[in-house]
Amino acid sequence: MIIHILKNVMILNLYFSININSVFFRSVIAFFLSFFLSLFLYKKIICWNKKNSVIGEHIRDLGLLGQKEKEGTPTMGGIIMILSTLISTIIFSSLNNIYVIILIITMLFMGGLGFLDDFIKIKYNKKGLSIMGKILGQILLGFFIGSIMSFNTSIFLSKKEDGFKTTIPIFYTYHHNNQKEFDYASILSWYNKEWKKYAWGVSIPIFMIIIIFFSNGANITDGIDGLTAGISSIIFSTLSLLSIISSSKIYSSYFHLIYIPNIEEILIFSFSFLGTLISFLWYNTYPSQIFMGDTGSLTIGGVIAILAIINRKELTLPILGGIFFIENISVIIQVLYFRYYKKKYGIEKRIFLMAPLHHHFQKLGYHENKIFYRFMIIQIMLSILLVFILLVK
Repeated sequence: MIIHILKNVMILNLYFSININSVFFRSVIAFFLSFFLSLFLYKKIICWNKKNSVIGEHIRDLGLLGQKEKEGTPTMGGIIMILSTLISTIIFSSLNNIYVIILIITMLFMGGLGFLDDFIKIKYNKKGLSIMGKILGQILLGFFIGSIMSFNTSIFLSKKEDGFKTTIPIFYTYHHNNQKEFDYASILSWYNKEWKKYAWGVSIPIFMIIIIFFSNGANITDGIDGLTAGISSIIFSTLSLLSIISSSKIYSSYFHLIYIPNIEEILIFSFSFLGTLISFLWYNTYPSQIFMGDTGSLTIGGVIAILAIINRKELTLPILGGIFFIENISVIIQVLYFRYYKKKYGIEKRIFLMAPLHHHFQKLGYHENKIFYRFMIIQIMLSILLVFILLVK
């Protein structure tokens, strides 16, 4: 067993030195550039806001311990996330790679949507952009990306008929050409084989739902110092590992995962984003000196969703993005339960003391630092679980 593991490590080292040596080192350099650039810029924003108090956060009174102390903390740190990631990606990445272009478009679009929300909160009202306004923007992005992925399949995979293939963990995967695959077209062909050509009618709505769910999930989770950035750092690391495997014919075949040509270039984007996230954590851990705002949280969720879609791992997000998933579900359950009891019995009743879920634990008396560390532990376990599920033979 030990000899077998060492043999695989040696093959992996050979893989890096021969196949993606330049991409790997460009990714590492992009990581450090993004980290130090954003570290410098975050500090500048913090110092500038102390003197001018222009972009301070307006905190809604939720009755939480230590909440009022955060009033006036500079927000829109997400702008620096986008800027540092963009600079590192442009310098070190190949901009003729369709995957990199998709990720940049996603980041700028979701960042623009979040910026509009933050701007309205600061200048006009604390509620910001309406929920339907955010969802409409996410639907447009999902339709745009879904259309590219669905109708230009020859760009993404070596064979056009593979364009609607994805990965589902364990029980729902099947082996075809030595790969763990699930074909969206099989959902339609099960009913009528002639409908297989309309598989885009399944894939595009699924992409939309994933983008909506996880961009809002990241946004909702951003209620405790360091929580969204910390969880996202682990998710980005996991997706980067899966990208390395999927970019190699050898390793994708060995682990029976879908081989995706030209995907290695997204490592530079992923490492750049990871660098700025870790840098943000430097200032965002309790007590926070800067917030990312919706500019950052919506961007993070949207980029994670698109990274998973590009990796053909979007259906694994309920595991990998389990924290975001549960936080989102807790809000939905709370709202539906409250409205049901109010309509049927005329009384106000809730399942959680407060939603999303991290506020429920705050209401129970847990310090936000304890919640942060325990959620981070859960996220690490979820990432390890997913990697084990996907890579077990």
